[in-house]
Amino acid sequence: MNKENEVVIIGGGPAGLTAGVYTSRARLSSLLVERGLVGGLITESELVDNYPGFPEGISGFELGQSIHQQATKYGLKTIITEATGIELQEKQKVVKTTKGDFVAKAVIIASGSERHKLGIPGEEKFTGKGVSYCATCDAAFFREVPVAVVGGGDAAITEALHLAKFASKVIVIHRRDQLRAIRILQEKAFSEPKIQFVWNAIVDEIEGEDLVKRIKLRDVKTGEESVLNLAGIFISIGLKPSTDYVKGILSLDNDGHIITNDRMETEIPGIFAAGDIRHDSARQAITAAGDGATAAIYAQKFLS
Repeated sequence: MNKENEVVIIGGGPAGLTAGVYTSRARLSSLLVERGLVGGLITESELVDNYPGFPEGISGFELGQSIHQQATKYGLKTIITEATGIELQEKQKVVKTTKGDFVAKAVIIASGSERHKLGIPGEEKFTGKGVSYCATCDAAFFREVPVAVVGGGDAAITEALHLAKFASKVIVIHRRDQLRAIRILQEKAFSEPKIQFVWNAIVDEIEGEDLVKRIKLRDVKTGEESVLNLAGIFISIGLKPSTDYVKGILSLDNDGHIITNDRMETEIPGIFAAGDIRHDSARQAITAAGDGATAAIYAQKFLS
């Protein structure tokens, strides 16, 4: 793997992969740094039915793999490692990773988001033992047993609908008295007989022995406590940007997203940001891909 490239792209979701398609087609030596599965969080989606060109939908995994294959065809190189920092050295940028340093003239940051955690007793202990953050990954382990989903947005309701294909019962726990998910998802959830709702409630603790057995709930209005016996809990309460490694280097908003202009440029010449990681992103696969293309186009102009 070349230690020096014209462009290093951090993150292999739709934004980073599309950037890789564009920089590689421009014949720029390009390296993609991805810490996990190429495709990013979208690989956890069983069906993506709002990406143009796929009237019947496409699995998130297949979509990610297809874009990666396209970029690889044009010459994009990929390394599986985690970016830990960026250093500025005159006109060059050094992307530091767990597998060494990679030098580039331009960097496109597209490392996306990671899932928020509840931060309650038992969550860490039972992760992988009944606590999950991905229904597409783990739903099949919960056949004919009751499970809960924490959250009320699009992601949470999508998780609940997928789990309903496997679990005996899916209990959606939401701290408000109405969902935030888009109307079509709400309609599907309310019409699914396996899905039930617990409103105005939060999870205080996850309990069990070797595996999850029950969760403790608290009503946010009355303070009343209750217990639910179940085999699994899926946590879907939003995302936070993966920007810890650029703190102190780039300007971030209050939530940790990178601030860019409409060319995806940060305040440091030659460093771009694209996709969910940037301020005011629409957080959709198609807009992330557009960001990646824009970042790549202006990275090419920067280099020339």
